Amino acid sequence: MDYVGRPVLACLFIVLLLLQWRFPLRRQHFSVLHRLVRNFVLSIPGFAIVRLAMLPIPIAVGLWAQDRGIGLLNWLPLPAWATVIATFLLMDYAYWWWHWANHMVPIFWRFHNVHHTDLDLDVSTAARFHFGEMIFSIGFLSLAVLIFGVGPLMLVAFFITLEAATLFHHSNWRLPIKLERILNLVIVTPRMHGIHHSIVQRETNSNWGTIFCWWDKLHRTLRRDISQDAVTIGVAAYREEQELTLGKLLALPFRGQREWRLPNGEIPERAIRPTDELAE
Repeated sequence: MDYVGRPVLACLFIVLLLLQWRFPLRRQHFSVLHRLVRNFVLSIPGFAIVRLAMLPIPIAVGLWAQDRGIGLLNWLPLPAWATVIATFLLMDYAYWWWHWANHMVPIFWRFHNVHHTDLDLDVSTAARFHFGEMIFSIGFLSLAVLIFGVGPLMLVAFFITLEAATLFHHSNWRLPIKLERILNLVIVTPRMHGIHHSIVQRETNSNWGTIFCWWDKLHRTLRRDISQDAVTIGVAAYREEQELTLGKLLALPFRGQREWRLPNGEIPERAIRPTDELAE
C-alpha cells in the first residue's frame, strides 16, 4: 500500500483534477483552491488513521482468520480467480450496506454529514471524511474481513480499487456520454454519484454504490433520471461557507444535528424530474 497503492492513487488524483478542470461536468460555485486546501487539511487525521489502524487492524484480522481457516472464502474450495471475483463482489456489497448505514443510523450520519456538506462536488470531496468516520470504519472493515475470510493481499488490492473508484465517481469530469453509459452498466460514474450528493433528500438516499452499480439496481435505489444541471450539491441545512470552516467541520458531529431543511425552513423537493442523459 505504501509503495504501490498510495503513489498510484496520488497520480490518479492529479489526473482527475486536471480532467475535471479541462472537462467540467457541473458548474462550480465556490473557490476550487479554497475547497481543495480545506478538504485536504480536513483529511489529514483520517489519512493517519487509515495508515496506522484502518488497514493494519483488518490485515491482522485477515491473517488471523486465514491461519485458522475462518470465514466464507476460507471454507469454500474456490480456484484463485473465483476467490478474487468473490472477494470484490462480497466486499463491495458490504460497503453498499455500510454506506446505507452511514446515512440511516443517526450516530454514523453525524460524521458522514461532514462529507456531504461540501457545497461543490469534485475529486477533492473524495478525501473529505471526518476522522470519526474512519474510526467507525475500522470495526466495519474488520468484521467484513472476518466474516468473508478475506486474505491480506486481497484486502489491499480491494482497498486500492475502492479508493480509486471513490476518486473517480466524486470527480467533476464530464466523460463522453456514450462512454459513461457503457461504464454505468457496471460501475458507479460521476453523473450517477452526483445525484447522491443532491440537497433533495430522496435523491441523496439513492445510488449508494462505491464500485459496482448492481447493488442499487438490486435494491431499487438506482437513480439516473436527474440531469446534472438540476442537481444542487450539499446538505439542505448547511448552505453558507462560513458555517463550514475547518474547525466547525471537525466539531459538526458533536453538535446538534439540523433537520433536512433549507435555512428558510423549506424542504427541497423536485416537482419535475428532468431526464439525465444516462437514463435515455
